[in-house]
Amino acid sequence: MTVYLVGAGPGDPELITVKGAKLLAKAEVLVHDRLVHPDLLDLVPESCERVSAAKLPGRPTMTQDEINQLLIERGRLDQFVVRLKGGDPCVFARGGEEASAMAEAGVNFQIVPGITSAIAAPAYAGIPVTMRDQSMSLTIVTGHEDPATGKSVNWSSIAAVGGTVVVLMGAGRAAAISSKLRQGGLANDTPTAIVHWGTYEHQEVWRGPLEELGTTTVPSPSILIIGSVAAIDLSWLPTPS
Repeated sequence: MTVYLVGAGPGDPELITVKGAKLLAKAEVLVHDRLVHPDLLDLVPESCERVSAAKLPGRPTMTQDEINQLLIERGRLDQFVVRLKGGDPCVFARGGEEASAMAEAGVNFQIVPGITSAIAAPAYAGIPVTMRDQSMSLTIVTGHEDPATGKSVNWSSIAAVGGTVVVLMGAGRAAAISSKLRQGGLANDTPTAIVHWGTYEHQEVWRGPLEELGTTTVPSPSILIIGSVAAIDLSWLPTPS
């Protein structure tokens, strides 16, 4: 059997791909993340076994190694397994790690891309991540640096690139990120935006200069957008009543 690593999209359940929806309709086992819209869970058959692999900050329901092992074990059985991951499986979602573990174990898998929140959340906030006359580059970076990897983000280099910077999983480190980007050369008044629960019905958006980013608590989950395009407001999503 094959394990399908499916991108659920950024939140709005209608943004899942046609292929992803078709696979959910056939699922016998569903392993899903926390940030997956509940409506997508209704696409699986009633008989489907649902396994939550939810990860709260500092309190994972399952470790990544346990998730990998679960996918390997179920992939070796005669079951139709769908691993549903928020956004795109390979954009800071550890889809590559899960695929690598299955490949090493000899388990067949397929990767079904999804719409990443790095582009969709700004779009739902009325912010195009690129504009021909303002931003000719897009940098997507994680705000969650894992000391276990021995690697860290070079914020000075990111600041030097300019263009649009989108930070995923950076809510808790917004102030530090702001400081490092300004140390790297970005101006204090560089436009920034925070999109909380991007593409959901209860999405919220805040805007302000880089020097004020993180001076108040940034709620999670939020995406940070930094660069001139963050000042653009082409809002189209109805405001919750």
